Amino acid sequence: MRIREDGIGPLVARDFFARPSPEVAPDLLGCVLAHRTAAGLVAVGLTEVEAYAGEADPASHAYRGRTRRNAVMFGPPGHAYVYFTYGMHFCVNLVCLGEGTASAVLLRAGAVVAGGDLARTRRAGGRPPRDGARLAARDLARGPARLCQALGIDRSLDGTDVCAADSPLQIRTGARSEVRSAEISSGPRVGIASAAEIPWRFWLEGEPTVSVYRAHVPRLRMPSAGSGRGQSAPGAAEPSPRG
Repeated sequence: MRIREDGIGPLVARDFFARPSPEVAPDLLGCVLAHRTAAGLVAVGLTEVEAYAGEADPASHAYRGRTRRNAVMFGPPGHAYVYFTYGMHFCVNLVCLGEGTASAVLLRAGAVVAGGDLARTRRAGGRPPRDGARLAARDLARGPARLCQALGIDRSLDGTDVCAADSPLQIRTGARSEVRSAEISSGPRVGIASAAEIPWRFWLEGEPTVSVYRAHVPRLRMPSAGSGRGQSAPGAAEPSPRG
């Protein structure tokens, strides 16, 4: 299925999210995440998502319980959990189940269906792209960090109610009703050290915006000065538990 630029649809109802994340995740495919700012509207049709089961999931940020960072995950469903990773990127999850649990879906990739020029400017670091240097449409929101960059999502949106009519960040139905189960594929989760084999990554088959699958690469370690203990090398790939 190809996501089309033909409207973003009505808001998704909150009870849509009042289910375990592995049930919500495939149903999010075809939905649209829209962010309206003073600069304009950017909307992305979701083509790839990944489910995390909170305290029952060793790959989740909530596996060891509630913290100040992950508190939104333990709140009501239908809210955005935004986190900062690798010292440079933001990623956004949508909270599922009921208050007091921590189930969530990471939004991994999508097709920009509104606000393409603004998305390109954001992806170019705030500068309008030069002639001949325009990013391909499929790369604007291909991967969780690029998706957040294109949409202008950062930690200021952590806890935002995506089901509210007056919210700047909303989840809308988009083309969800047109997605058939035969078009949805599932497989291992990406970039995590624990429970990566669980097939809770879901994507639309044949959609060019789906990110390239890469298995987890073990982090590099080196002795820290004077201690003899190992530590992550600066800039090394590290396991990154998710929503």
